[in-house]
Amino acid sequence: MIAIDTSSLIAYLRGEEGSDVESVDDVFRMQQAVLPPVVLAEILSDPKLDRAVAGLIRGIPLLEIHEGYWERAATVRAKILSHGLRARLADTLIAQSCLDHKTPLITRDSDFRHFAKHGALVLV
Repeated sequence: MIAIDTSSLIAYLRGEEGSDVESVDDVFRMQQAVLPPVVLAEILSDPKLDRAVAGLIRGIPLLEIHEGYWERAATVRAKILSHGLRARLADTLIAQSCLDHKTPLITRDSDFRHFAKHGALVLV
């Protein structure tokens, strides 16, 4: 399993280029793609999202939320914020979903590097 972040999924859907887009294509071909629940919510929140694309996105398996998730997310976010670094709430929830499942994350959002350094998130 490899999780896909909103930034990379949007880039993929738009046909943009980049190593993250290539990775997204690879995990789809290998049928290894999963989404943190927050990514699903972010993508489906786009009022311009094509209905067929929305259907395909809904078909991607989701990472389950485990007991204690919210507390662990708060702890990792507090740790990052204590270093004076950026830790947006949505990013924190995405990162914690991946951490709980020991699942790497494909992203083009550089803010996730803080979760890699201070929370052991594996980035692709």
